[in-house]
Amino acid sequence: MTKKITVLLALLALAALGLAACGGDDETTSSSAATTSEETTAADSGGAAETIEVSADPDGALAFTTTDLSAKAGAAEISFDNPSSTPHDVRIESSDGADIGGTEEVTGGTATATVDLEPGTYTYFCSVDGHRAAGMEGTLTVK
Repeated sequence: MTKKITVLLALLALAALGLAACGGDDETTSSSAATTSEETTAADSGGAAETIEVSADPDGALAFTTTDLSAKAGAAEISFDNPSSTPHDVRIESSDGADIGGTEEVTGGTATATVDLEPGTYTYFCSVDGHRAAGMEGTLTVK
């Protein structure tokens, strides 16, 4: 009986260790920032990823401050600033509608995400319900 209990306790300890190793959250969130990216380098430049700066309207309108962006092909970091109290995010979509990636939703702060971009034309938009339909989108041209 003692041997069975010892084996059972050992199995439970291993299971708990396995769950602890698999658990956790890769996102870092605070009241002023949400980060969903890792440091990535651009393969063709040998340096840090290019930064694409995007800002939401500071007065809370359902709009970005610019609707045309450009970037070089390769790894790019989306640096999103939302100074308003209206929640927003930035998502990037390919011309065929595939989701490329984007930031977490943020209110009154910043968020970043790293995406890999091939040459072409993309749409960036806010995925908060109703925001894209209200016109919160733009064009990202990658060369």
